Amino acid sequence: MDKPLSSLDWSLVQAFLAVAETGSLSGAARELGTSQPTLGRQIRAIEAQLGAELFRRQPRGFALTKTGADLVAPAQAMRAAVQQIALTAAGQQARLEGTVRITASVATSAMHLPTVIARIRRLEPEIAIELVPSDDSRNLLYREADIAVRMYRPTQLDLVTQHIGDIPLGVFAAKSYLADRGRPQSLADLPTHDFVGYDTNPDIINGFAEFGIPVEREFFKTRCDDNIAYWELVRAGCGIGFAQADIGRNDPLIEEIDIGIPLPTLPVWLTAHEAMRQTPRIRRVWDLLAEGLKPLVV
Repeated sequence: MDKPLSSLDWSLVQAFLAVAETGSLSGAARELGTSQPTLGRQIRAIEAQLGAELFRRQPRGFALTKTGADLVAPAQAMRAAVQQIALTAAGQQARLEGTVRITASVATSAMHLPTVIARIRRLEPEIAIELVPSDDSRNLLYREADIAVRMYRPTQLDLVTQHIGDIPLGVFAAKSYLADRGRPQSLADLPTHDFVGYDTNPDIINGFAEFGIPVEREFFKTRCDDNIAYWELVRAGCGIGFAQADIGRNDPLIEEIDIGIPLPTLPVWLTAHEAMRQTPRIRRVWDLLAEGLKPLVV
């Protein structure tokens, strides 16, 4: 006998939602970390319990029936409710111990956070830190991270943010490059120099455009989207590049140059889910992160 609808198993709803959102058993299995046969059984089970066909099996995946499509929004609401229950429960943990998961850009994770995290570990040895370097926006609502260090202000609801300050940017070149090619004295000298730019990221091109200097991707003779590798290309003498001011000014292989362009700054924001912000270990790590990042900003 089928279970009454009032006892609908969340795992079955989760399986339905994963297949609905990915369109296949294989994609849903990767998302949930389970096997395709298990998901297939779960889909048959929820269809039997609801007494309705939710998917049409096709050669290249699963297509929602009208009934299935109508159930996606309620299933997503159920997922949000389950996540809120988990967040609220986690937020009640009172001990100053456990794990705090921090996400930040690859560059910030490599160049700034190690010394900050080392200090956190010295001051709070019972708190373990997981660092997730990523240039993707990790979703704090889904517990992919407890605290995010962002270079923009997140706008999602249910998030708490704190503006730490703004990091100045600078224009830099390796001493070896300047010895070989000379130092640009004005904007008129730029076409005679090599620049290191991004490959697919348009930020630097847009920055030039804001100051009335139209350049194309091909203007940059060396291109790389990874900020760590980008900086190493500048250090090696591939051309003039851009970086956070403190990184360039503290590098003995690098000199700062003035090309007559006032550069913008990078805002630094700490972000956490409001249900987790007051958890003692997260609040403590938040405060220590804010302290540790302060010297970088103006």
